Amino acid sequence: MAVLQILKMGHPILRKKASKVKNFEEVSELILNMKDTLKFIGASGLAAPQVMVSKRVIVYRVNKNRIPLKSKFSTKPWTYMINPEITPITTKKKMFWERCLSLPGLHAKVPRYDKIFVKYYTPDNKLVEHEAHSTWAALIQHEYDHLNGILYPMQMKDFTYFGYNDSPGDIARDAIKNKESIDPLFLDLVKKWPK
Repeated sequence: MAVLQILKMGHPILRKKASKVKNFEEVSELILNMKDTLKFIGASGLAAPQVMVSKRVIVYRVNKNRIPLKSKFSTKPWTYMINPEITPITTKKKMFWERCLSLPGLHAKVPRYDKIFVKYYTPDNKLVEHEAHSTWAALIQHEYDHLNGILYPMQMKDFTYFGYNDSPGDIARDAIKNKESIDPLFLDLVKKWPK
């Protein structure tokens, strides 16, 4: 298929609310291309607006190397979400480290619901409903925000947790207390930083 160009923060499509998919066949090629793009980059999730298509489509997977030690969930295979809806199950938000393909070279700690209820349609028009928690729930919320024209800095309350991937920051301090709750991707960042 094809590797798609990813829009960066500042592009107007990323600030626009995506429209509902009415004809599922019209997004079948898009979904395959989004998957190819994620495989090529080695990333976990992508929303259609990030590839210049303002439709309510998300593609993601969770590999073993992205699951924190303390998380009680297993790997998630390729998942294709059409017209997803999420509902928080908890009232309080927790802080999760995030990166975004549309904000290359940056990371931040973002408030997210730790447990959510998810509802979406598959490309073959089957309704799927399930709960998600921990970094899995944070990933889904991150991608869902893209469908509503929201980038993760717009969710942040404290910008002291915003930094560059190649520069020492608060993840190292956080890892001392919460190592088993942090996505291993961020622990790998810390290993690469100059001491």
